[in-house]
Amino acid sequence: MLAAQDLNDTLAAKPTFTYGTATPTADADGAIWYDENDTPPTPKFWDGSAWQPFSSGAGDAVISSPAATGQYTDTGITYDYYVFNSSGTLTVDTAGFADVLVVAGGGGSGYNRGGGGGAGGYLAITDAYLPSGSLTVTVGAGGAGTSGSGFGKTGNHSRLGNIFVEGGGYGAPNSQPAENGANGGGGGSTGGAPAAGGTGVSGLGNNGGDSGTTTLGSGGGGGAGGAGAVGSSTSGGNGGAGLSSSITGSSVGRAGGGAGSGSTGVATGTDGGGTSGSINGTANTGGGGAGGGQSLDGGAGGSGVVIVRVKV
Repeated sequence: MLAAQDLNDTLAAKPTFTYGTATPTADADGAIWYDENDTPPTPKFWDGSAWQPFSSGAGDAVISSPAATGQYTDTGITYDYYVFNSSGTLTVDTAGFADVLVVAGGGGSGYNRGGGGGAGGYLAITDAYLPSGSLTVTVGAGGAGTSGSGFGKTGNHSRLGNIFVEGGGYGAPNSQPAENGANGGGGGSTGGAPAAGGTGVSGLGNNGGDSGTTTLGSGGGGGAGGAGAVGSSTSGGNGGAGLSSSITGSSVGRAGGGAGSGSTGVATGTDGGGTSGSINGTANTGGGGAGGGQSLDGGAGGSGVVIVRVKV
């Protein structure tokens, strides 16, 4: 089973590993110490108050509230899963391991053939260590699209306990001078030329696409699974691909970037990302909003989602 995750790392990138004979001081929940007083070293995890060997209680988390959204069996293992489409609280009666998916809100897109919004940050953790108690769940709203002119808005972060995931970057309007897209979970993209897409956060999303060689084609927003496409001289770039997860028992794609817009053709978004022409990202996927058409507002990003799965 994978090592416990460091829930105090705001991007939840990697757990903390320590080796040695001296007992470490208090650490973040889920950190691991390899006790070299034993041969071979014994891995122990920090449960919030003490270092515990994995054989003494590091089992599966037990959740009492809310009621499970659903249950299924896969390869002989039965799972309960909990889907938060809006903010709430997860009550963990017994600390232990769970699978977690946290997706932040997608970025809104730009005005008048603008760039696509970046997907909300996407973080999937297998065997995350959940401490006991009431864990705050925040489901980030998607960023607004432009209204009248200007930039979209960056998506809002999502959270499970101390795991924070950044929202998607906004898409820029098609304007002169050209404007770059914003950084975020997935990078927002650009309008106008020449201009650069925003930078995605490593491990959470990918970069937005650059604009085309003229002012007519804006880039697509970055997705969790791929970068946004570069706009052409006339058409917008497609949104970056998202990622699929079967944490609820069936495969669902989420966190796709929004498409950029141009003077001709229709660029597409997948996995919740909007298709060019002011199309919003899909709710509870973290998809980026699509760039607005000629003199049209940009689409809004889709809201995020938080999902927890435990063995029963």
